[in-house]
Amino acid sequence: MNRPDIVIVGGGIAGASLGAVLADRASVLMLEMEPSAGYHATGRAVSFWEETYGGLAVQPLTTASGPMLAAPDPDFSDTPFLTPRRTLHIGRAGDAAARDRLLEQFGGKVDLVPVEPAGLVPGLRPEWTLGVLEPGVCDIDVAALHQAWLRLFRRLGGEVRLATALRRAEARDGGWRVETDRGAIDCRMIVNAAGAWADDVARACGVAPIGIAPLRRTVVQLRVPAMPAADLPLVMDLASQFYFKPEGEGRVWLTPHDEEPSPPCDAAPEEMAVAEAIARFEAVVDWPVEAVERKWAGLRSFSRDRAPVYGFDPAARGFFWFAGQGGFGIQTSPAAALLGAALLRGEALPPQIMGIDPAPYSPARFR
Repeated sequence: MNRPDIVIVGGGIAGASLGAVLADRASVLMLEMEPSAGYHATGRAVSFWEETYGGLAVQPLTTASGPMLAAPDPDFSDTPFLTPRRTLHIGRAGDAAARDRLLEQFGGKVDLVPVEPAGLVPGLRPEWTLGVLEPGVCDIDVAALHQAWLRLFRRLGGEVRLATALRRAEARDGGWRVETDRGAIDCRMIVNAAGAWADDVARACGVAPIGIAPLRRTVVQLRVPAMPAADLPLVMDLASQFYFKPEGEGRVWLTPHDEEPSPPCDAAPEEMAVAEAIARFEAVVDWPVEAVERKWAGLRSFSRDRAPVYGFDPAARGFFWFAGQGGFGIQTSPAAALLGAALLRGEALPPQIMGIDPAPYSPARFR
């Protein structure tokens, strides 16, 4: 496929989901610089479907995606991608303002219930007196979802080229000439779904970057034999200093909720962040930590206002941004892909996302 309609740069959840929605009506080629798609942020995600996660700009996309993840079209998947979990937002006395802000921001949009947290997390230390339960939160089978998007993309005729990086591109004859390390490709449009590399891809195409910043997040897997049960809620700090969730019997996935600026790279955890995560965890519950079984890091990429960026660049014809999805690209992928496809085709929004306003996601807000 050397003359596709659309070249998508990036094979993570962003590129895979948008490609799957576009491929039924266009020839689409996906370029992935790594030997496997989803190697970076998608493959390292500790993901869940949580309507409050990401704030008010992300919530409409998350809410609209919920039914599509819980009961997918049988042609897409014969099993759901969501498993009930719940989130317990906790805080100490000084976090009352953060609790009230959460309830005020999402009141009427998301089911939130003030609770006494000690009854939901055995072993919770006594100073954690504030609690808000978000009962609708679910775990996401990230690998299954990503593979379902790629499988649909290929079934509709899309092509994935692995270990193929975009080196440069230039506008030519109403379209684009894309140079890769495996030859040149002519296309009508380029979709920038390159995650942490989104600004680099724009520069390589002669397009001004818009300030997509990669931020490193550290995650550790702890062995905690005293953990009461594997079906406890995801526990999230109202002050955004940690969250942790059970990952099977006697194991916890934990992050210090760090956001360290980083160049685009194969991210690795730093020992200081690992130590900080454990210290914060031990200040919350009295479950002894027996071992650190795994540790890893990934890059979550944000625009300057932390909202995703979907739409054509106003100064570069045929260059479409689908980036800046932070840590929310997996839980929003069904709605975001439908929105991106409608914007790219210049069509009305489909019924599943009819109530979403695309204007806050336009790249024009940065120009």
